[in-house]
Amino acid sequence: MAKFTIKLGDITKEKVDAIVNAANTTLLGGGGVDGAIHRVAGPALDVACARLHGCPTGEARITPGFELPAHYVIHTPGPIWQGGNHNEAILLANSYRNSLELAIKNGCQTIAFPSISTGVYAYPLEEAAKVAVKTIKTVLEQYPQLEVTMVCFDLQTYQAYLGAVKRK
Repeated sequence: MAKFTIKLGDITKEKVDAIVNAANTTLLGGGGVDGAIHRVAGPALDVACARLHGCPTGEARITPGFELPAHYVIHTPGPIWQGGNHNEAILLANSYRNSLELAIKNGCQTIAFPSISTGVYAYPLEEAAKVAVKTIKTVLEQYPQLEVTMVCFDLQTYQAYLGAVKRK
């Protein structure tokens, strides 16, 4: 049976098959969770990401986890918020869906996500949480063997995701 958990924590410490990185389209590291994942994984992640030659918004790419406790890192660039009229919700849902599908294709059963696009990309947290929860739950209906954890970096994000789960 599929399992979906929301927790407060540090995604770089998750012992799962795959963690998802809220990457930028270059995949070459950045700030926030992206920078933290690159720092903990070590320089081999930078080399692996450079070989991928980037990733369009809403798509996903996979690398080994290197020094992380996770076996894989799935990199997905979420959308930059532009007011909500530039397909942001569709692109954000694609980031979650494509990350899960890539995890499944690579034999992953335990996957940890951060809140994608809600940092420097300025996607409104409550709206992003609704899109994420809806998309993840839809995929979990098709793949009941999966265990997905939403790892929230701060209390505000944690509460937003708990609220989205209750409203779904």
